[in-house]
Amino acid sequence: MVRKLVLVAVSTGLVLGLAACNTVRGVGQDLESAANSVDRAM
Repeated sequence: MVRKLVLVAVSTGLVLGLAACNTVRGVGQDLESAANSVDRAM
């Protein structure tokens, strides 16, 4: 029973960690795109 709970907790943490990385990566790409647009406009 304890082993199953630990497995669920680790799996949940892994999934949340991967989702957070993708979100941060997307924000970084959006900021880079906005900066490139400003550079081209000038």
